[in-house]
Amino acid sequence: MVRMAGLRERKKEQTRQRIAAVAWQMFTERGFDAVSVNEIAEAAEVAKATLFAYFPSKESLALHGVGGDDLAGIVARRPAGQTFLEPLRAHHRALAAGEVPEGELEALLARVRVIQDSPTLQHAANAQLYHQREALAQVLADEYGPTAAALMAAQIAASLLTLQETYFRHLQSGASALEAHRALAQDVELAFDLLGHGLDQAEGR
Repeated sequence: MVRMAGLRERKKEQTRQRIAAVAWQMFTERGFDAVSVNEIAEAAEVAKATLFAYFPSKESLALHGVGGDDLAGIVARRPAGQTFLEPLRAHHRALAAGEVPEGELEALLARVRVIQDSPTLQHAANAQLYHQREALAQVLADEYGPTAAALMAAQIAASLLTLQETYFRHLQSGASALEAHRALAQDVELAFDLLGHGLDQAEGR
């Protein structure tokens, strides 16, 4: 029974990945707004209802695997005695160390262009970040109070968004994956130093 359940989960994940791959090929070729859900379902050879069982909206399909870090969960699961910034810094250090293979670089840049060219997708990405920020604030509220938690979560979310935007700008300017990740690693340290010690530290640089 356990083996059958595992097989079903693998098949479901394969279907999810196939739908996402087909959709992104179409988004890259025609743009997000020009592609309908019906067209994606037909190209992926699934029913429209099946597609919505995996992705509740076209926007969630397009943002699958993009910026979905569980910031609140990372902080909530931290060991006792650890500050809330420590696991977030460690998580983003690991992301910076995980270089994108050169063969996948063009696909990543194509995805960035699709998102940048669609106000609908940009709005959805901003909404996703807002929900992450709110969830993080809820985790911090018990310890710091709601106002301080909201302010801290907002600063963290803004810093992480800036890291992402700067990383993509490096890639779009022609930097190699290695160069972009080296720059990202430095920027992660700068961002968390500023978050941890405040803007006064920047004046001393």
